[in-house]
Amino acid sequence: MIGHNAFGHPEFDTVRSPLGELLYRLKYRGDETVLAEIVDTVATFLKGWSVGLDAIVPVPPSNTARKRQPVVAIANALGETLGIPVCNGCVTKIKSTAQLKDVFDFAKRSEMLDGAFAVDPAKTTGKRLLLFDDLYRSGATASAIAQQLATVGRARAVYLVTLTQTAKRA
Repeated sequence: MIGHNAFGHPEFDTVRSPLGELLYRLKYRGDETVLAEIVDTVATFLKGWSVGLDAIVPVPPSNTARKRQPVVAIANALGETLGIPVCNGCVTKIKSTAQLKDVFDFAKRSEMLDGAFAVDPAKTTGKRLLLFDDLYRSGATASAIAQQLATVGRARAVYLVTLTQTAKRA
């Protein structure tokens, strides 16, 4: 923290990672020219794994209305690049939640997410799934969905990849 701005809000000295900057441009500036570079980076990373993924499962987007949802767009392009099916209907958000971006407590986030997601076992049973999200803050969303995929969805394995982690607040 470097102080407070004119409105009394805390300001932080932070720098985005190169991948974080690309994601920011895609997500908040609508710059789709960065999609290929993001996908190339993630594909290169995943090619180093030898887990034999059966499907990519994008985390359902937040309540923020966007013309094109970045997580879904990246997952679809990644699936095409790697030749792995994308299961957009494996997990659905069935309960509206308040904005989580300003909730930093893991327990509170988990409580807000309780019962928020449904899994389709017909699409997930026995499969090795890559749960894919853009941002990692506390792990509450990924944990809630992975738990559903493993129990209700009877997935053989659930792996997680996120593009970047949000800055920690002191």
